[in-house]
Amino acid sequence: MRGKGTNWTTVMKPRQLILIILMAGTILAVRSLVLDHLLSGESASSRSLELSRAVQMIKQGAIASATVVGDDVVLLDRQGGRTTTRKEGDISFLETLRVYGVTPEQVAAIHLEVKPTQGPDELVVAFGLAVALLAGMGFLARLRRPEWAFGGADGLDFRRSRARRHDGSGAGLTFEDVAGAEEAKQELREVVEFLRSPARFSSLGARVPRGLLLVGPPGTGKTLLARAVAGEAGVPFFSCSGSEFVEMYVGVGAARIRDLFQRAKKSAPCIVFVDEIDAIGRRRSAGAASEEREHSLNQILVEMDGFDQSINVVVMAATNRPDVLDPALLRPGRFDRRILVDSPDMKGRLAILRVHARGKPLSPDLDLERVAKQTTGFSGADLESVMNEAALLAVRRGSESVGAAEVEEAVDRVLVGLAKKSRVISEREKWITAYHEAGHALVAHQLPNVDPVQRISIIPRGASGGHTRLLPMEDRHLWSRSQLLEAIAFALGGMEAEDLVFGETTTGSAGDLSEATNIARKMVCIYGMGRCLGPMALDSTEESGLPRGLGADAANAADAEIRELLERGRAMARDVLERNRSRLACLAERLFDLETLQGETLTSLLSSGQGATNTSMSPPGEGQPKSPSPLAV
Repeated sequence: MRGKGTNWTTVMKPRQLILIILMAGTILAVRSLVLDHLLSGESASSRSLELSRAVQMIKQGAIASATVVGDDVVLLDRQGGRTTTRKEGDISFLETLRVYGVTPEQVAAIHLEVKPTQGPDELVVAFGLAVALLAGMGFLARLRRPEWAFGGADGLDFRRSRARRHDGSGAGLTFEDVAGAEEAKQELREVVEFLRSPARFSSLGARVPRGLLLVGPPGTGKTLLARAVAGEAGVPFFSCSGSEFVEMYVGVGAARIRDLFQRAKKSAPCIVFVDEIDAIGRRRSAGAASEEREHSLNQILVEMDGFDQSINVVVMAATNRPDVLDPALLRPGRFDRRILVDSPDMKGRLAILRVHARGKPLSPDLDLERVAKQTTGFSGADLESVMNEAALLAVRRGSESVGAAEVEEAVDRVLVGLAKKSRVISEREKWITAYHEAGHALVAHQLPNVDPVQRISIIPRGASGGHTRLLPMEDRHLWSRSQLLEAIAFALGGMEAEDLVFGETTTGSAGDLSEATNIARKMVCIYGMGRCLGPMALDSTEESGLPRGLGADAANAADAEIRELLERGRAMARDVLERNRSRLACLAERLFDLETLQGETLTSLLSSGQGATNTSMSPPGEGQPKSPSPLAV
């Protein structure tokens, strides 16, 4: 009767049942093979003899019985001892004995028994293989069922979405924890209000954008903003990366996208956040492309286009490459609102520093506003790293609070790298580095459009032998041609100081030369500041690096203009250094002695050149400087 017995198909899970059947069939097959091995090698522990010695014992009448199993012969002597030997495979044991000269009377004196070779039980092996085959077919059949692919506890998870679900109310992140992105927060407050009270928008016929694309450089807080939106609205938050939908097997990414949106619809209202969406949203082309990526892109286009207006699911995505996204992804109805999350300005950096300074005891000498001024171009992640590094340094030094010295060191670590004070530097290389950094500082001080010099150091950090840090007075968003030319001169100031004093340059100028060339190339190819080519955008392609849509003549003209701008910046730096040779010498000498210059000492040396204490010193080296003594000019 069905109601009284135990239904094992419901008690036992299908995957467990299949595994048990597979194991049973394997055990039966292995058991048959093991028994065959044991029967064929039952005399493995007996003493082994050469065939000639065994024949001699038979002739002597010492053998009572012989058992032949295949090519193995088990011999039992008169005293009950067991020995083994092995006959030749192509003839029988009797023929072997006749060949060795054993008489029929001697053969009759022993009890001879021949056993057939034991093979595997064909029935057992056939049954085991049949069970394994049926179980495998059943396993594949169950795999194709939708409930195994999605949602079921017994299903495989490689076709399920790997998005992490976070409880918005328990995330602990709100807009108060996000600083430096006020415009972006203002745009996102509308989404928060929609998730809180969607009826308010629908009553006026308004439709909040279902897709929001956060665009900005790495580390500017795009993911943080998405989590803050979920925290403000108090709704679930699904986070994933675009690379999770690109797999080796075609169709897996599309299946994961379907599963993600199914989970989101069940948890509505909620937020779906896809980080680095350019991994699957790249522009489709007619040439060779990843079929799996295109399937995933097509699926996300279908899912976003098929949203029911009554389902309160907001899709947010982040990328730092909006130029490579497919136009179908950016059309109205999908990601129809683009929110720029750029690097913060001075006010934003100050707010971010105050956020990350919470819970840290600060020293009275620490001025966060000054730190915000000297960290131009830093992202929110960089500023968080600065405050964390400063706290770690304070702990390492045994301080009870985070002071200005720790923050200065942390800024240098983030900008240039860890100080390598243990590196052994020759006296000549130290002189070269001192003049190199002094040349940067002097050119920056004399040119009107370059920011003031804050600090010079010849302590090696990272891959550089020294560094000159400027203190921007304000954030610049527009650059003129003269400002960029002076920036090139500042970049080449160190190399020109080396050539002026030592008569040659070194490999330490490689980074400066690359930066100056990059500025000049942008002036000609992007900003249209070239005199010959004029106002023409010659932006280069990613594949070849050559100007897009131009012939060889235009490319050569662009190279000539870049070279001319570099020569003008080099001449500008050379003129400053030659007119201020004594200041250069005094600055390099003090830098050689102290290794780091900043504050009033640096300002005095740059302004008046006073402070040289030993003008008879000259930098040693193989190359002779152009003057008898670089410090006595």
